[in-house]
Amino acid sequence: MAAGTILLAARGVAKTFRLGKVEVPALRGVDLTVEAGEVALLMGPSGSGKTTLLSILGCILSPSAGSVAVAGRDTAGLPEAELAKVRLAHFGFIFQGYNLFPTLTAEENVRVALDLRGVKGADAVERSREALCAVGLDDKFRMRPRDLSGGQKQRVAIARALVAEPDILLADEPTAALDSETGKAVIAILRELAVTHGRSVVIVTHDPRIAAYADRVIRIEDGRIVGQGQEVL
Repeated sequence: MAAGTILLAARGVAKTFRLGKVEVPALRGVDLTVEAGEVALLMGPSGSGKTTLLSILGCILSPSAGSVAVAGRDTAGLPEAELAKVRLAHFGFIFQGYNLFPTLTAEENVRVALDLRGVKGADAVERSREALCAVGLDDKFRMRPRDLSGGQKQRVAIARALVAEPDILLADEPTAALDSETGKAVIAILRELAVTHGRSVVIVTHDPRIAAYADRVIRIEDGRIVGQGQEVL
């Protein structure tokens, strides 16, 4: 994807959750665009709406108001079956808890993402191994999660997110369980992928140490964007 192409565009996004008879606003009219080749961090205190926004950008959660366009397509009002197609076509997801299958090898965990897209057999094996090599795990194909360090597990999760070559990578606290140096190595991989392959990378984080790897830091408080730029911490 050409750098500068807008891959994500949120307009007036609001989200309200109902707890019994009480309505709790999580997002209040968020406007945001993310370009190809850009690494954007979503930062702010707990409960500020970061993960809710990430879920809405990834078409996992529907907004109460406003809209999100993915690669130029407005997703407002799409049925779940269509949203699932949008997710498969455009997104890779990386989670804090890795979400790896404990009984599968690293290669098999990556291959799950291809199975969902109908890619099987020798092609799936080759692509899974290439993705693991890209994150420095060329000697870990047959190892299971219990035999891997936290950083290695996160790299498997990144390889799984990348193997289908998505336009957009969304990561929720990907360095939270990692030590400082391993966390920086993981973010460096994501930055390289954004710059080299023109992907959009959006990361929810509390970790200010990784801000140096971002093109933009977006600060969220009380469901609103209160600042954005390279130095907004």
